[in-house]
Parts: sequence; structure tokens; C-alpha cells
Amino acid sequence: MSQIGVLLREWRHRRKLSQLDLAIQAGVSARHVSFVETGRTIPSSQMVLQLAEHLGVPLRDRNRLLVAAGHAPLYRQRSLDDPDLERVREALERFVRAHEPYPALAVDTRWNLLLANDALDVFLDGVAPELLEPPINMMRLGLHPDGLAQRIRNLDQVRAYLLPRLARQAANTGDPQLHSLYDELIAYGPDPGNLQPDPTDIALPIRIQYRGAELCFVNAITTFGVPFDITLEEIAIETYLPADRQTADTLSRIRPRTPDSI
Repeated sequence: MSQIGVLLREWRHRRKLSQLDLAIQAGVSARHVSFVETGRTIPSSQMVLQLAEHLGVPLRDRNRLLVAAGHAPLYRQRSLDDPDLERVREALERFVRAHEPYPALAVDTRWNLLLANDALDVFLDGVAPELLEPPINMMRLGLHPDGLAQRIRNLDQVRAYLLPRLARQAANTGDPQLHSLYDELIAYGPDPGNLQPDPTDIALPIRIQYRGAELCFVNAITTFGVPFDITLEEIAIETYLPADRQTADTLSRIRPRTPDSI
């Protein structure tokens, strides 16, 4: 079996599709899918991308599929510090600053912190210094016993919301680093089989202690789909809004909004 065949078969199994299912969705014959997977046919770059699109393969992994089939990678991958992405970074910084006095941040696909506004300090207070060494992983920082977890009042609820999500992300991408992160975080609390999110929760509520006050936030995540850039596809922006008047008033008092925040 060819390398491209092995990889496509893995993605098909990950998506729980039969060869016939994939063939129907991609508008090709099941025989052709079979020939590609067994190495009897080497697909064109167009066919690789067509199958990858219907398998929901991330851009980073579409490049791997192309290379495995003997084609050049198509999608760009750059650091957010790349000069060509200066305008993107500036836009992200304006976005998170405009969210003040409430916390907002940008993370990559592995939950590593890219940038944040100053209001994120309410989550970093009392966190062990080693968890703040780059790259700062926000999942680890939130659920580690020496991180924010020690101040989360509804920790079981937060774990029940975040860990199944991380497990699905690891399964859907096959990323070994996400699998390793999940295994690490699971070890800090209840067995994942006992974690059941409340089906009525449309957003993650987080209640934390902060310098004698209890703050309550709801969390929302925004992602951007950019067809030809891996870096931009993998950025997610997390925003936190006050869930009650007390939290809003406390944050406004701690960090008054200024013209520079807009």
C-alpha cells in the first residue's frame, strides 16, 4: 500500500466513512477510491485535494497528503511574526484590546497562547511560574492543579466541558501532541467516563475566585477559515464576557476602559 493510500485510509476511518460513502461524497467511483488506497493508482493533486475536502482534512495535513502522493505542498505555513502577516497580527491585537475590560486571547490549534489583552491577568493571578513559560498552553494553564484550576469554583463543570472537546479534537486531527495533552490533563481529575457536560449549557460558564471576589464568565470561541494559509486557519480567538452584573462592575473597576482599548 502506498503512503498516500495509507494516509487517506486513516483519514477515512477517522471520519467513519466507507469507501462507498467517500466516493459518493467526492463524486468518484468506489473502485477509484479503492485503487488509491491500495496503491494501484497514484492520485493527481486535484484528486488528493478533492478527497481531502470531503474528509475534512485540515490544511496542514492536506500538504502531507500532497507530498505523500508526490506533489508539491500547496498551503502556506508562517509564523504570526512573519512580516507578511503584520496586518493580521495588528487586527488580532485590536480585536482583543477592544474586548477590554474583559479577557480575550488568541491561541493556535494546540491551545498555545499567541497574544492576549491585559485583562487576561485575572486568569493568571497566582499561577505557578513554570506554567507561564513560553509556549503557554491555555488548556494546561486552566486545568493544572497549580494553574487557574485552584481558583475555579466549578472545576468539575469546566473539565466536563473542555476535556471531551479536547478528546474530539485529538481524535479528529490525529495530532499526537493533542493526544498527549489530553492524557496529561485527564490525570489531574476524574476519569473521563464520569465527565458529562450539562446539555443545557450553550456556553462554558467559569466561576473563579479573584482577590476576594467571585467572577463569573461565559466563554465563546471564534475561528477563521482561510483556504490557503495554515497559520490563519489554525488561529482561534477566545473571548470572555461577564455572566452577571457583579463581574461586569468588578472588571470595570479594576480595569477602566480607555480610548486605547478601542
